[in-house]
Amino acid sequence: MRSSSISRATAETSISLDFAIDGSGETDIQTGVGFFDHMLTLFTKHGLFDLKVACDGDIEVDQHHTVEDIGIVLGQAFYKSIGTKEGIDRYATVSIPMDEALSTVSIDISGRPFFVYHVEGLKDKVGQFDTELVEEFFQAFVSNAKVTLHINLQYGKNTHHIIESIFKAFGRALSAASKINPDVKGVPSTKGLL
Repeated sequence: MRSSSISRATAETSISLDFAIDGSGETDIQTGVGFFDHMLTLFTKHGLFDLKVACDGDIEVDQHHTVEDIGIVLGQAFYKSIGTKEGIDRYATVSIPMDEALSTVSIDISGRPFFVYHVEGLKDKVGQFDTELVEEFFQAFVSNAKVTLHINLQYGKNTHHIIESIFKAFGRALSAASKINPDVKGVPSTKGLL
């Protein structure tokens, strides 16, 4: 099974995370940020990963350190779990509707961190969640997972629906790109290395 466990402690957060690419959608997520727990649960369920996260963060300050640091650790866990990348599909693009919202996520498990985020019109908050942290989470993930990730909102009005469509599409795209394809021999690159 392609999986890993990572712990990370700073003056701002203490995180323990278990992640499995070849899972079944099992979750145990306790970040202290309710809406973020919901989004990570959607990501896991729709990507068919397994994810266990426990975070003790300085949410009395704000949610920034918790959300960003979980992005860091999840990215590290994915990078460790994907291993040599032999036999993977490597690329995926998924569009997911959530009522009136439609988001498209494209991934290249490239070994090169690059992030494009075209999402306009979010309200500042969903409940107590600061929506600017969506971008921060994905930037942290990309930098540590060493993937290329493009997130494009096609359209949408409801901020909750928009963010939900993004996390569902992210789960599906990451899962599809990570899949082992028996037709792929070795690493899917003319360079022979990803």
